[in-house]
This record gives sequence, structure tokens and C-alpha cells, in this order.
Amino acid sequence: MYPAPFNYHRPQSLEAAIGLLSRYGDDASIMAGGQSLIPMLKMRVGEMTELIDIRKLSDLDHIEQRGQTLHIGALATHARIASAEVANQIPLLRECGGGIADRQVRNMGTIGGGVSVADPSGDWPTGLAVLDAQLLLTGLSGTRLVSISDFIVDAYTTCLESCELVTEIQIPVPPAGSGSAYVAFKRAAPAYPTASAGIQLTVKDNICTAARLALGAAAPVAVVCRDAEALLLGKEITTELLESAAEAIVAVAEPPPDARGSEAFKRAMLRKLVVEAGQRALGRCRGEDVSGAHHYA
Repeated sequence: MYPAPFNYHRPQSLEAAIGLLSRYGDDASIMAGGQSLIPMLKMRVGEMTELIDIRKLSDLDHIEQRGQTLHIGALATHARIASAEVANQIPLLRECGGGIADRQVRNMGTIGGGVSVADPSGDWPTGLAVLDAQLLLTGLSGTRLVSISDFIVDAYTTCLESCELVTEIQIPVPPAGSGSAYVAFKRAAPAYPTASAGIQLTVKDNICTAARLALGAAAPVAVVCRDAEALLLGKEITTELLESAAEAIVAVAEPPPDARGSEAFKRAMLRKLVVEAGQRALGRCRGEDVSGAHHYA
């Protein structure tokens, strides 16, 4: 199917892009990499008559560390993030960005676009929930910083106001002794995950001092569970302990039965992915060179 007719705009500055959003309101859509938006346009999902292409705004494609915070511009592509030096420090970024779809999508798609779509099966919403990311939103009234949990309020729904767009993602740099991992199960490389799990741990003297877990494709928004994380704190991480945490977080998930699998199948897969991600992250906490990949049907 072809998209419905629309007007195309390519602003030369962020201010111009916000001005166009202000002018056209709900009739406008922002296009970053276009890897999610273009298929939606072809399927005529939603109504849009004004397309605002921001791909040429070079001041939104940075990846840099300032102090103890990583700043990623909204137009940084999945591929650039996955190959950035900081991905060695935060391996979840490499596994999340580097496992999205195929090479073309990774080189065109952007983190800002990926998170703004707020797809429950998307990789970045889950990965950023693990990393306690904050998003910088810019609009007519200036900027505001919101947590990823406050940004995505429901499936395909964010807190963005009509004249706002995501301009930056900010991630706390984890302390020494930390390790992270993200693993997904997919029908095929180009497909969205059937289930995914991410985890970040901090270990000192073999004792877990910080833990964050999140599940993707398991509810309308990324699933987090403080009770599951509390099971790991103050203890030496073992496979049995990871299995207990997996049971706790999967218990509060709501994986929808669909063509990709039954609810029971997805729960079983989520439990497996949590344990696998936890084992990878734990090895990295210990300084081990741990590699990993997604699973495909």
C-alpha cells in the first residue's frame, strides 16, 4: 500500500523543526531515520499530512561522555551507538543497538526514533529502562528532562507534547564493578523481539550492591520489578538466585498471546532470557570478556 498524500519539510535547524510542529500540530509527524515511520505510513496507521524530516540536524547525532553521564543525540544511529567506545563500558548498548533488525536498519534508524515510537516490543525502551535513562525533550517552552519510565506511558504513547521532540538521551555511567547485558528472542533478524530481557549489576567483593532488570515485549511498557531486584541485593549472585529473580519479574509481566507465541511460551522464554542476561552481566562485573548474541527461531 502507498502512503496517503503528505507535505514534506526538511528544516535546517532545531528551532525551525519546532516551529513547524507548532504550526501544524497533530497533523505533523517527525521523521528521524524513518525505519519505523515509513512502514507505518505505508500501512496508513494514524493520520498525518505534514512530514518533518530532521535527519540533517547534525547537532543531534553526538555520542559523548560528560562527567559521569553519557549524552547520546536523538539522531545517533543504532549502528554508531553499538560501535561507540562507550559500548565497551556499557555492553548493553552494543547488544541492544547492534541486534536491531539488519544492517540497513541499524545504519538508518535512530535511538530517538526508536524510543519515540514506544513500541512494546522495541529494543531501546527496554534497554534504556535498565540503564535508568533520562530523555531531554525540547519544545516551544524550552527543555525538560524526563525519565524513560515517565516518557513512555502506554503502548505507542509517550508524554511528548504536540510541539516537542526528543533531542537527547542521558545515561548514568555505571560505577566500577558493573556489568550489563541485553538479549532477545526473535523469529528472524529483521523482526521485533518476541521476548527480551536486560539487566545491569554492580558487584563488590562478590556481593551485589545494585541491580536493575527489565523485560520487553511483555506488557504495554517495559516491565520492571523492584521486588525482583531486591532479591539480588546484598548477596552473591548465583544461577539459582537469578532464577528466583526471573520468576519474580515474569510473575508481574503481561505477555500477550499472538502469532509469535502463547503466553505460557513467552513466560518461559522471558525466564530463560533473564537468567542468560544475568550470567553475562555477572561475568562482565568480574572483568571477563563475555560475548553474546540474540536467539532466533
